[in-house]
Amino acid sequence: MVRVEWGEAGGCHLAPFADAVVIVDVLSFCTCVDVGVGRGVAVLPFRWRDGRAEAFAQARGALLAGKRGEDGPSLSPASLLSLTTGTRLVLPSPNGGALCVLAGEGTRAPVFAAFRRQAAAVGAHLRGRFERVLVVPAGERWPDSSLRPALEDALGAGAVVDALDLTGSPEAEGGRATFRALRDRLPEVLRACTSGRELLERGFPGDVELAAELNVSAAVPQLVDGVFVNAAG
Repeated sequence: MVRVEWGEAGGCHLAPFADAVVIVDVLSFCTCVDVGVGRGVAVLPFRWRDGRAEAFAQARGALLAGKRGEDGPSLSPASLLSLTTGTRLVLPSPNGGALCVLAGEGTRAPVFAAFRRQAAAVGAHLRGRFERVLVVPAGERWPDSSLRPALEDALGAGAVVDALDLTGSPEAEGGRATFRALRDRLPEVLRACTSGRELLERGFPGDVELAAELNVSAAVPQLVDGVFVNAAG
């Protein structure tokens, strides 16, 4: 059985009952994790971007991702394409990063990051290993910090559900159906959705293109002792 629930509240409520948890934050946390892990980078998710993140990175001998558009690695997936194998990177993120940290703390189940780029790889890795899978689309935030469900994360979750090939809850089946209906138009849809338009307007079309790719990655990002590594080896 695969279930889908949104955001921090949904993940915290259902994660203790799952055999595996999959976090989906397409623009841009999970895209960064996939790009990094696929290049042999150890990615450490973190909830806050302030002095705590700096101290966390220093204590672990890791680079700290900066703000998008600054020199060096950031939450812009394209900025990670030049990182080399063996790099350790702390990646602060109030959505996907926070969800991964909370899931890692709140359940003994393994935690994965996934979306369209590696849905097939993650689905193949999880099939036969876990009977109860929880997929958590992160969504975005309104100015008052309340959850804004995001189409790109709904489609990412639907791609993962489709790849798992498990019986789904109604929410999971709805996500699967939405993904199947739009899978041939993913780049167009991602560019046109609210979050995609925001990135395009800020001058990051490459990030949108990376996030729109389907099943181009063989990486299986798994959170192990607070670090995302490639479970596919």
